[in-house]
Parts: sequence; structure tokens; C-alpha cells
Amino acid sequence: MIEQTKDLVKEVVIVGGGSAGWLTAGVLAAEYLIGNHELNITLVESPDVPTVGVGEGTWPTMRATLKRMGISEYDFIRECDASFKQGSRFIGWRHDSARGRKDEYFHPFTGPTGFDRFDPSQQWQKIRDKISFADAFCPQAEISRHDLAPKLSSTPEYSFALNYGYHLDAGKFAEFLLRHCTEKLGVTHKQDRIVAVESDSSDYVSALKLESGARIHGDLFIDCSGSASLLLGRHYGIELMEQRSILFNDSALAVQVPYLDPESPIASCTHSTAQGAGWIWDIGLPTRRGVGYTYSSAHADEAEAEHALRQYIAPALNGQSVASLEIRKIRFNPGFRRKFWHKNCVAVGMAAGFIEPLEASALVMVEQSAKFLAEQLPPTRSVMEAVENQFNNKMHHHWSRIIDFLKLHYVLSERNETSYWRDHRANSSVPETLQQALATWKHRSPWRDCVGYADELFPAASYQYILYGMGFEGCGLPWGLRRPTEPDAKKAFFENQNNRERLLRTLPSNRQLINKIRDVAVNAAL
Repeated sequence: MIEQTKDLVKEVVIVGGGSAGWLTAGVLAAEYLIGNHELNITLVESPDVPTVGVGEGTWPTMRATLKRMGISEYDFIRECDASFKQGSRFIGWRHDSARGRKDEYFHPFTGPTGFDRFDPSQQWQKIRDKISFADAFCPQAEISRHDLAPKLSSTPEYSFALNYGYHLDAGKFAEFLLRHCTEKLGVTHKQDRIVAVESDSSDYVSALKLESGARIHGDLFIDCSGSASLLLGRHYGIELMEQRSILFNDSALAVQVPYLDPESPIASCTHSTAQGAGWIWDIGLPTRRGVGYTYSSAHADEAEAEHALRQYIAPALNGQSVASLEIRKIRFNPGFRRKFWHKNCVAVGMAAGFIEPLEASALVMVEQSAKFLAEQLPPTRSVMEAVENQFNNKMHHHWSRIIDFLKLHYVLSERNETSYWRDHRANSSVPETLQQALATWKHRSPWRDCVGYADELFPAASYQYILYGMGFEGCGLPWGLRRPTEPDAKKAFFENQNNRERLLRTLPSNRQLINKIRDVAVNAAL
């Protein structure tokens, strides 16, 4: 029972817009405003802060998030220049380019066939020299090679034949969420600059003073102010725990690359191509490609990185000038806050931390934070400390898992041509938790032992796709579990083969399905 009316959490203030601010506002508003709870949500953002939009990719969790907010998937695709993402394709991560060996592997969003019943990697070891793990037990890698969509035009919104997330234009996404939250979910939007933060006698934030002279009072403040971290970092002084000694990338060069043909195929997975001091992301949107080089400034300077990026882009422009493309420089400090919730202030998005754009972990952490707030929002200040502790423990677990999972992509590489790749394998740069996991996986494959929270960011299948895609050799049996018989594996193998052939025959291309979605909107407007 709520003891005191004055103790109620009724006013939620979100500082900062962008994807983080508006996703958080939308998830909270969908949970509380539509449900007729007495909760007011105000988002205040500076009128002149640009959207960063590094990577512009999501995990499949975004489908549930958008649906939870009452958003039409096809409206989202049309208005955010979005396309379907079915995973990641890693090119050149295993071997030196000087060796002349072309290597690639896939991390698809669909789990291996039969994975819920047994660990297919055990029997795959016998044929690992003939077929990749992803191709042996999942159709999605081959579907992605053909730039096909994850479903038919007749498939309902958010449903699928193959699991998927999205590629999107981050600027358009923020604007789309703003309209949805303010017009349909009742969120109040204010554009103004914060000039002061006021606290009460208990050091809880009580109000924000704006440049216009107005004050915004609140009971709970959510810091979505990006790397500036105006509340948690600047006001409360919660330190950023740097991770540069583990994951070296701290810079990125991003560029928008036009299609020479407006009907060019749209890639249905993120292309991640290894470079001497980092890697290049390449994502396909309906109207352009988003390309960028994320790298370590300790291993390459900006001129070297820009040269590598322009060399990568040049073939796609078919002789047209690469120099005319505008490249945007982004610097970031890889790390996360020592605490994510302090007093009545919660950090979400880059205000909480950012590591690097690999595996699109940034937006999924925003989703995780917003989901927790929607489900565990403290009704009164008296229970806020208990919820604060739960949130901090959970988010610290997630960030630690992100670091281990991202490091896994580097530590198994055999590339030796630069110190960047050699340094990634040095024991001093590998977290002890990952070292222990790798030792365990030599004898016990990660099948059901990668479970922490029920909403674990990276399931066991993801670890297997990376491990075996990077050539990891481990063939042990999960202790206490039945070894899959050869007939089990053969059945899963042929089931996957048949499913792949059927999908290759029936699925439209990414471009065809997106054009169909856009045509529906045009016809409806006529």
C-alpha cells in the first residue's frame, strides 16, 4: 500500500532525445499513459544537438519494442528508411589479407536447427572442413548472401520466416518516435537548454532550470543526454569505467554512400570487414548505404583510417569521385558508468556507456533499460533504492557480457599484420571471465551454460556462431547432457537444407519487399 501521496513517483523527466530518449519515453508511455496510470512524462532536449546514429543497426528485440509502443511496422519501415537485418557477415576477421585468403563467417539471428533439443556443434565437428557451422544448421547465411528478405509480403507485421532486426536511419528514427510519442502516447516535448540542476536536502534532483527561465520539476529523471551525461556524469560525478585496455576502438569515420542504381540490392545483413586497425561496417538502407570505419587511434591516425575507408568505398562508385563524399568524424571513450542509477537519476544510452558499434549493442541496451523501467518503475521514493540496486546489478551484468562477447570476435583471430590484432590476443587485454569461458568451451560447448538473466542479450547460439565461425576448436560434450546421435544431427542437417532450398525459392529480395511496403502506402494515399 502506498503510504504517502507526496512520496509518489508521478513526474518522469527525460533529458535528451535521439533514439535513447524517445525509445525510453515511448516504452514508458505505452505502459503507463495508455493504461491510465497517473504518470506524466516530459522529454526536454537541446534544439541544436545532432543525432549520432553510429551503426544504425538493431537486434530482433526491436520488433517487440516497437510493437509494445503500438507502432505499425510498415509505417516505421517507410518513414525511417529502414530495411531488414538478418545478422552480421564478418569478412577477413580470421586471416591476414596479405595471405590472399578470403575468409568470412555469419552470425545469423536465427538459431541452429534442433538447438532447443541438442547441441548440433558436437556432430558438426566431423564435417567442419566441408561446411561452416552456420551453413550446416541455419538457412539464414545463404539467404543473406542472396540479399533476400526474412519473410513474404503476405506475412503479418512483426512475424517472420527467419528472425530479423532492422537497419535504419537514426535521424529519421528519432523524428518518427518523437511524433508517435507526442501525438499518440501523450509525452510532453520541450526544446530548451538546461542551465542548472537543482537538488533537495537529500541530494535527489528536484528540478531542472532551463535557459528560457522555466523549471521542470520531477520525481524521476532519466539521463539520455549522450556522452555528455549531464545528470549522472556531470551533476553526480559517477565515473566512467574505461574499457580501452580491452576493446581498443575509440574513433569512427562515417559516410553515406549513394546507390548508383536506385534498384540496387539491399544487403540483408551488416557487412563487417576487418581492417588493419579496426573494421568497416556497411549497411544497406533503401535509399543509401551507411558505411563507417571504427578504429583505434592508438593503432592508426585519422589520415590512415580515412584512406582505408575511401579505398573500401571506391569500387561501389564505379570510378566516380570518392573525394566528394563527406566523412564525419566521431570520437568516443569506450566504457560504462560505475553506476547507472543513482538517487532518482537513471542513465540510458550513451549517458550510461558505449563500447563500439560491433554487434549493434548500443540500441539493445537502451531497450533493456527502458523495459526494466516500464516493468519495475518504483511507485514511491521509499522503494527507489531497492529498485536502483536491482537495476545497477542487472545492467552491470549486461555490460560485462557485452565486453566479453565483443572481445570474443577479436581474440580468436589469426591476423598478425598489425599490432592492433596482435594486441587483441595478449592475455593482458582479455578479461579473466572470457579466458575462463574459452578454457571451458574447449571441453564443453556453450549450449545451455550461457544463461544468466532470462533476457540475456546474447544467447548460447550467438557464442557458437562466433566461436566456430572464427575456427575455434572444441569438441567436448556438455556435462550431464545426452550426446546427440548421428541420426539426430543428420535429421537437423537435412531439415535445414530443405528449409534453405524452400526459402530460396519463395522469399522476395529485401528490395522487392520494401518496395511492396512502400507501394501499399502510396496506393492507400491515392
